[in-house]
Formats: sequence, structure tokens, C-alpha cells
Amino acid sequence: MRLPAAFLPVLLALLLPPAAGCGAEGGGGPGRIVVGTEAAYPPFEFVDAERRIVGFDVDLVRAAAREAGLEAEFVDQPFDGLIPGLRGGKYDAVVSAMTITPERAEQVAFTEGYYDAGQVIAVREGTTGIAGPADLRGKVVAVQANTTGHRQAEKAGAGEVRAFPSIEPAFMELRAGRADAVVNDEPTTLLYAREHGGIRVVGRPFTEEKYGIAVRREDGELLAKLNGGLRKVRASGEYDRIRAKWIGGK
Repeated sequence: MRLPAAFLPVLLALLLPPAAGCGAEGGGGPGRIVVGTEAAYPPFEFVDAERRIVGFDVDLVRAAAREAGLEAEFVDQPFDGLIPGLRGGKYDAVVSAMTITPERAEQVAFTEGYYDAGQVIAVREGTTGIAGPADLRGKVVAVQANTTGHRQAEKAGAGEVRAFPSIEPAFMELRAGRADAVVNDEPTTLLYAREHGGIRVVGRPFTEEKYGIAVRREDGELLAKLNGGLRKVRASGEYDRIRAKWIGGK
């Protein structure tokens, strides 16, 4: 299994000029789609040392688009702006480890789920007394804003939820001792803990979620093409190869 040394390049990318292709607006034109993503969420999407947007989602969407006769170009956008930007025509699709939820499905159309995900709790090494969502009551919990982790922290009755525009500042808040826990998707949390140390995941995922690719609700043709492409990628075994490359396992 190969996993990227991900978070340092993401931090460097914030200090450098935008990656090539970032900031493109409008549709991709015939045979080409522009895909919005928040490239700060390894191993799904992040900016590598060569300032390219890479990751599991990127490879998967490129493969699905190719099967549909399309070429995908990626642009880096803040997570909060992805759905508004999609609806406003800034890009043709969104992929960003985005959980399919009823609230989001009222605004955009999602492909079939392409990844089974779940929320986990991370704490500092040596922390005791937090083993599951019930133990978050009254605690300070750091999250990425407007995510399912954010919603789950509030649902658990956290005493204070500190929401950040991306996930890395939430982990930094935890490591600095200013938060008691982080609630976030499992693969990214495990990767951060492995790369940085000082924190650990407690328990198992306590939600069941699916990631989907989002398109405008009126864009049924593109939705059908992406669904067809995803099915072909799974059937050919390419999905498993992409997953093994970035996440490991089958």
C-alpha cells in the first residue's frame, strides 16, 4: 500500500501560488468537464509536492470520465463554496469526499455512492474517558465546518464545537490541547495520525455514509455518463487498483 506524505504538501500549497488549472470558471466545453474539489483532504484530494491536484477522488473521476468519453480538469475551491459554485455554473461537477445527504440532495444530484465512509473520533495520545459519541457531551470538539463530522459533533451534545474551513486546523487545535477531540472521516483521520503522531482514533466508525459525485440537478445527461463510467471502472477492476494506491485494501 502506498500512502502520500500528504499534509506537508497541502500546507506548502497554501503558501504558494495556486496550482495550475485552479480558478477556471464555467463549463469545460465539448468532451471536457471541470470538476470542483477542496484539495486539502488527503488521501482523497490534495496538492502534491509538484503542485498537482491528486488523490483517490481525482484518479477515480478521471477514470469514470474517460470511460464516458470525457476529460476531467480539476479546480481547487473551499469546501463551503463547492455546491454554490456548482449551482452557479462555475464547474460541471464536484468531487470532494462529499457525503450524500438529504439536505445536499435537495440542491444537487449525486451519482451512485462510490465510497463507504464513516465518522470517527480522534483524541490526543494519553487521553482517557472518550471512547464514543456519548463521551463528547460537554467537551470541546474541533471539526471541519459544514461537514457530517460537524453535524455529528453537534448531535453528540459537545459543549463547544469549533469549526474550521478545512480539516488540518481542526487537527492542529487538538494537538495543541485547545480541543478535546476531532470528529472526522476515518481514512483522512488515520492518515493524519500516522503522518503526525500525537493523536489516535478511538473506537470504530459510528456512522454509515456514502460519498458521491455531485452535478447540477438539471444535468441528467452528465449524471448518467458518470454513473455509467463508475460502473465500468468497478467492473474492470480499476476501482480496486485506485483504492489500493491511495487507501489500501479492497
